[in-house]
Amino acid sequence: MSFTHLHNHTHYSLLDGAAKINLMVDRAVELGMDALAITDHGNLFGVLEFYTKATEANIKPIIGMEAYIAPKERTYRKQIDGESHSYHLVLLAKNETGFKNLMKLSSYAFLDGMYYKPRIDKKLLSEYSEGIIATSACMKGEIAYKLRRGLREQAIKAAEEYIDIFGDDFYFEIQDHHIPEEAEVYPKVYELAKEMGVKVVGTNDNHYLNKGDHEAHDILLCLQTGKNRDDPNRMRYGTSELYMKSPEEMYKTFKDKLHVYEQTQEIAEKINLKIDFNKQHLPRFPIPESEGEITADEYLKKLTYQGVKRHYGELNKKIEDRIEYELSVIKQMGFSGYFLITQDFINAARERDIPVGLGRGSAAGSIVAYNLGITDIDPLRYDLLFERFLNPERVTMPDIDIDFCYERRDEVIEYVKEKYGRNNVAQIITFGTMASRGVIRDVSRVLEIPIPKADAIAKLIPIVGAKPMKIKKAFSEVPELKELAESDDPKIQELIKYSETLEGIARHASVHAAGIIITPDDITNYVPLYKNSDHEITTQWTMGWSEAIGLLKMDFLGLRNLTVIQKAEKLIKERHDSKFNVKSVPLDDEKTFKLFGDGLTVGVFQFESSGMQEYLRKLKPSRIEDLIAMN
Repeated sequence: MSFTHLHNHTHYSLLDGAAKINLMVDRAVELGMDALAITDHGNLFGVLEFYTKATEANIKPIIGMEAYIAPKERTYRKQIDGESHSYHLVLLAKNETGFKNLMKLSSYAFLDGMYYKPRIDKKLLSEYSEGIIATSACMKGEIAYKLRRGLREQAIKAAEEYIDIFGDDFYFEIQDHHIPEEAEVYPKVYELAKEMGVKVVGTNDNHYLNKGDHEAHDILLCLQTGKNRDDPNRMRYGTSELYMKSPEEMYKTFKDKLHVYEQTQEIAEKINLKIDFNKQHLPRFPIPESEGEITADEYLKKLTYQGVKRHYGELNKKIEDRIEYELSVIKQMGFSGYFLITQDFINAARERDIPVGLGRGSAAGSIVAYNLGITDIDPLRYDLLFERFLNPERVTMPDIDIDFCYERRDEVIEYVKEKYGRNNVAQIITFGTMASRGVIRDVSRVLEIPIPKADAIAKLIPIVGAKPMKIKKAFSEVPELKELAESDDPKIQELIKYSETLEGIARHASVHAAGIIITPDDITNYVPLYKNSDHEITTQWTMGWSEAIGLLKMDFLGLRNLTVIQKAEKLIKERHDSKFNVKSVPLDDEKTFKLFGDGLTVGVFQFESSGMQEYLRKLKPSRIEDLIAMN
């Protein structure tokens, strides 16, 4: 008989869930399941990855989250007697409308509902309930919480409110993890559901994949709370049952109430969500009214040919053919607006005397970008290929990395927010994960392994291609680590076991160094938002997933070298030559190449590493093309 797990926490329930998404999907396949849900705490961080992996594995993906519900308005930030600061409620998207509403709910929770947790309230829930199934969640759900405290009338009132909001899409939820408190409260939940005529669904509150992972998960809780494992007063879940059980195990769990087992399939069958990864959601560039009725394609062409006069003086056939070819590709791919937006904020930066880089990466191969002032490198002079940047045979979003003065980058971002709307622009989230060296140190602290010893073990893990080797490989190949792995020291054995389980899971969220998302209208129509403890607002999806869903990503890189060059130019003007312009420095200056040949390049962008200095001394570059080849 089929069963669907509807209550699953991945490692994006930060420092609480220990299940990696790909392995969770693999486990569902192994168990012969047809559908699977993701319900991380208050966020949608992992839903696109989950949707993609599950779809690839022919498993119906059920997108959801375990939301936090405020006892009053979500903006009320005081403890209320007899109430929790938040209650749990599982929300599952039935369709595209439900998915969009989940994005709204999660966004508002972070933006203005934060009080210990990102919370929503019932008014907001009512406003964005369409297309959503709700279940009463775990013992921290409002109904179970109040029944456990003998507040039956309040529990009934809460249930009635949820029924008013969700109708037949509200379910009572019961669980059995062999916890005494559950044995006390869930029979009351079940009886109340029968009394009120509401369907009941049976779930397992999954936080890890296999029963044997519960000890590693316990270590994760210690990391979350900053406690040692042997601290008698620390938070514990008190059960090893929070794993993804087989349908047979769940059947045994609910054998005396089989309808709650079967109800999981009723919910799974209600789900009909298709996420479209083939749409592009590009913002519209506001063409000046003075241009009259003109399309973005036409305006881009006009600006490009205006740039020809600045850069080339006279137009010849070679230049015109290249421009027309590039413009045809840009038009065909629908990216005229992208180029107009990019040139606009670059010109705004220059107008404010904010240093802008000359251009790097494949965008330097575009004569359109050159004539718009996006780059300052002539692709014809250096015979650069446009197809490396945009290729009609491979439809991907353009990617132009733009360097700005490190100290004034935020001014450019502020300009973009003002131009395109503050509700339409956000920075991008990124996740710090537990790499092998870091997780060894983390787990060692929890196990109270002395810091010097833990550090010494971590440093034995080799760095391969700028990343530390995986734990399993390191402890099987590095002689000193192999010796440790074969020792009979129980603490070391635990360290290796738990570190290997936790390696690679998300540890914290932070802000991407450069990425910005710009959307056609309110950004929460396209991507959910997150607000960190520093009140920085970002997307909930990483750069890769934001682009995959068709959003426009711009890279605003803060480069210290540009700041240094501008300050140096200012000092030269003040002390030596008031007419000096850094752009007037010739590209064949012999003294400059002598410095490069001697490897004296500390502070020179892309050439200051010890390895690059060594190659410079060996190769003795004498022309700009040599530096291009080296870089």
